[in-house]
Amino acid sequence: MSQRGAYNTSDGVPAPRAGGGYPGQIYGNPSSPQPEEPRPPAPAPRSEPPAVASSPVPVSAAPVSASPVSAAPVSSSPVAAAPSAGVPAAPDEHVSRETPSRDEDDPPLAMEALRAVQILNPSGEITMPRPDHPRVLCVANQKGGVGKTTTTVNLAVALALHGNRVLVVDLDPQGNASTGLNVPHHAGVPDVYDCLIDNVPLSEVAQGVEGIPNLWCVPATIDLAGAEIELVSVVARESRLARAIAAHPEKFDYVFIDCPPSLGLLTVNALCAAQEVLIPIQCEYYALEGLNQLINNINLVRQHLNPTLDVSTILLTMYDRRTRLADAVEQDVRNHFGSKVLNAVIPRNVRVSEAPSYGQSVMTYDPGSRGATSYFEAALEIAMRGVNTGGTA
Repeated sequence: MSQRGAYNTSDGVPAPRAGGGYPGQIYGNPSSPQPEEPRPPAPAPRSEPPAVASSPVPVSAAPVSASPVSAAPVSSSPVAAAPSAGVPAAPDEHVSRETPSRDEDDPPLAMEALRAVQILNPSGEITMPRPDHPRVLCVANQKGGVGKTTTTVNLAVALALHGNRVLVVDLDPQGNASTGLNVPHHAGVPDVYDCLIDNVPLSEVAQGVEGIPNLWCVPATIDLAGAEIELVSVVARESRLARAIAAHPEKFDYVFIDCPPSLGLLTVNALCAAQEVLIPIQCEYYALEGLNQLINNINLVRQHLNPTLDVSTILLTMYDRRTRLADAVEQDVRNHFGSKVLNAVIPRNVRVSEAPSYGQSVMTYDPGSRGATSYFEAALEIAMRGVNTGGTA
């Protein structure tokens, strides 16, 4: 034979190789017809005896029934029923850092209702301390979109709901603070422009805020856009607002002045009328970039126009805890300004953005939300600082 050792000596049947193939096969493909390898017969199906018969332990004494965990009904355990319903057994495992925890973002209804009652204060029992003399705060930042108007409206409402008399002066021609407090500010309505240009008393312009008895608002209309040019030739143009507030017959505990996003004459009027400056800072890099220019302007006003002016409060807004940038900005601001930065931080919250579309602040729109709770804590901290330092933080 040409293939040595390829056949058995007995019957001439090709001997299989160790790898499972025949001499005439390459990678399992036969080069010539080969006889099929005989297959062993399939085993007969084996009948399984009943579980009770094969178990040496009686059913009543089985360890399954003796275990307290297994003895509990399956339907009463939420963890055991979770896999059947398509819910993971451990919801807190493998949660990304972008997902807020349940305790922080989705509190139980009872806790949310408790916070809502505390913020709305329907009984009037919860009061924030009132200062010894009126505090006039200018909410200023030349960068737009950092939360000046939102901060002004919500802090004013929080203080007014808890026993303080508050006046909001809308010095922004856009009139967003008037919108947030649901105060009419269309063309023809007496506004802060009349006080600055025509010397109209502030008491004839201020309007009460519906639903909040201790809160008044001086609205701003589109006419205020021309005040920047008209004030150029007016005598004592920088102190027009200060004299209007001082001449008001009623004394308020807090006066919040919402400034436009600029460093023009309107903002200078607000800085001259105020004792304190509240600077909202968005937790992003651009908000820090123009902060030095604002501080320099405040120093100039202090040197030449208002010696009592002081940057008393820094409030961090739009804080996004999912990003490292927010943490970095917060640390930079706290390292630079120290104790002037409030411990309360305003997070990004959709309820805060939704509230103005209903003519409300977030304090009344959704008092149980995280945004309302944060502004309530900020207002309480401002009130406590004013009492502890004799009216100025």
